Amino acid sequence: MTGTVLQDPAPNGSARPERGPGGPSVKDSVLMVGTVVDLELRQRVRSVAWYVLLGVAALVLAAVTLLLLATAGAFGGEGGDQVVSVVVYLVLLLGTLVTPALSGAAVNGDRDAGTLATTQITLVGTWQLLLGKFLAAWTAALAFLAVASPFLLIALVAGGVDLGVVLTALAVTVLELGVIAAVGVGLSAVIPRPIFSVVTTYLVVAALSVGTLIAFGLAGLAFPRTVTSTYTPYSQSSYDDQGNVVNPVCDAPQVSTSQSPTYDRVWWMLAANPYVVLADATPSRWSPEGYPDDSFTSVKAGVRSLQIVQPTEQVTDECNPSNDRPAAQPSQRQIVEQTVPTWFVGLAIHLVLGALCLLAGARALRTPARRLAKGSRIA
Repeated sequence: MTGTVLQDPAPNGSARPERGPGGPSVKDSVLMVGTVVDLELRQRVRSVAWYVLLGVAALVLAAVTLLLLATAGAFGGEGGDQVVSVVVYLVLLLGTLVTPALSGAAVNGDRDAGTLATTQITLVGTWQLLLGKFLAAWTAALAFLAVASPFLLIALVAGGVDLGVVLTALAVTVLELGVIAAVGVGLSAVIPRPIFSVVTTYLVVAALSVGTLIAFGLAGLAFPRTVTSTYTPYSQSSYDDQGNVVNPVCDAPQVSTSQSPTYDRVWWMLAANPYVVLADATPSRWSPEGYPDDSFTSVKAGVRSLQIVQPTEQVTDECNPSNDRPAAQPSQRQIVEQTVPTWFVGLAIHLVLGALCLLAGARALRTPARRLAKGSRIA
């Protein structure tokens, strides 16, 4: 059946069985959501490919963990902190690669199979159906985090791990995977064709992770700043045969200009990047020498350094070194302590995006439907 509106199947003429004047209770609503989650997860668990995927993820995480622990002594430290940061980053990467495929066809896949209409005429409401599919997709994405848990325990045993870093990183990763699941489920309800909704979900994820980097780089190059360099050298006659200055005579100052990207004006574009959000939210870890002690802190220091306004004038005077004005180079720790955190802005953007997708999906799933897209199959 295509291009038609679902007719009332119930004898009393209602679009679905009677729920009573007050609607379903909270307990009934929770049970209905749980039923949808259970059915969705049972379908995934029966898939052999799902276990193969988890097994491959476990092998990758095991190899990375062993390599990091084996090389920990070469770089100093116990290695546990590096293992935690890299493993969590890999979990987020795997989640962004797999979750769109798990959630992007959650609703329209049932529509194509002819089972969505059957579900909609039961006591399960629109939001209960949508939330059940969202929670199932989110739970499936968190399976990668469960696979990574043994390697996080190995990192804790290896030592050098801050429990606050671990808990914060896991909390942010869980939320980010939930956002991707919400986007996929919402788009699967709005877009009729599964292939298009999955691709669109991947494009949204790519826009946040890779697109923000591209936009940031191009924006910095598009609005350059003019930098003036003044160089005053010794005259050639000032040197003896051994290259020592014996008769100081200075040449005229040499002034040159160049165009430098203005990344300090567009650094905020990276606030929506999920990998930047994860790094910026975790507590900083520093070595005794003042260098980043894990990947989270390294990424945080690199992104925060973009907020520093670079000087537009550089002076190098060999005759009078006191006039030199080189570019200021604060330490990475000073940069992190002096700049503004942005993780809460990026996380808020992601949560709002996920909520909007679910709202759009609920609107598209309202029954009885008044209008359907041409070619849409509902039963």
